[in-house]
This record gives sequence, structure tokens and C-alpha cells, in this order.
Amino acid sequence: MVLERKLKEHHLKKGPFALSINEYPQTLTAITKGKRDMNLPLSLKIEDALGLEEGYFMLLQLYHDIRQEKLKSNMPKPDLAKFRKVLFWDTDVSKIDWQRQYKAVIRRVFERGNEREKAEISRFYGGDKIKNSLAKSARK
Repeated sequence: MVLERKLKEHHLKKGPFALSINEYPQTLTAITKGKRDMNLPLSLKIEDALGLEEGYFMLLQLYHDIRQEKLKSNMPKPDLAKFRKVLFWDTDVSKIDWQRQYKAVIRRVFERGNEREKAEISRFYGGDKIKNSLAKSARK
């Protein structure tokens, strides 16, 4: 997302920009879609071409990696065995940040979930958080 925003600021399209720095357009597309990580040589090429400070993209990549590792390692999660796969059909549940995205998760489960799924989300977040999230979404 940051790379796309920087390219837009410079009025550049991904494909031609990639070719201008001797990279495949598919590489930049994969990075902007989160399917590939930024690497040091590419970061330096992009930063030089866009006039950005050296290390800009690598620092962002590092913060992203730290966040992902924290999510994987010690963040509490609901018991995913209690959810049907169809409930989060459009999402990789291993990438859900259960603390930051709680409103969307609660809304999804209470709109589309069965009683077992609702009970697990209620156990995980607690009644007050559920009540507040559902009340705020009803006001919108």
C-alpha cells in the first residue's frame, strides 16, 4: 500500500516504473498485494528512483515482519476449531489481527454465525465488548 501511494504521489504506474528500474512488473504487483516481501536490493532501487531516504522501505518491511511475528507467536486467538470455514470464506484466518479487527470479526460472526460461533466470540471478547461493538454498528 505504501509503495502504491508513493507511486501515485509521483504520478507513476507500476508497470512502466518497474521496467524503468529493471524489474518485472509482476514483482511490484506481488509486493503491493502483500504476496511478496520487499528485499534490500529492490528497496534501494525504488528509494533511489523515487528520491526517498535510504532504508525507507526496508524499515517498513521490518515493522511489518515484527507485527506478523507477534501475531503468530503470543497473541490470544479464539478457538478456531469452533468456526466453520465458510464464515471467513474471504479471509485467511491466520492473518486476522483479533485485537485490532475485533469490530469486523464481531459483526461478521453475529450477522452470519451460528450459535456455537457466537458463543466462542462472546467467550473470547466478553459481553461488554460484544455489546458495544454491535451497538455502534447498529447506529451507523
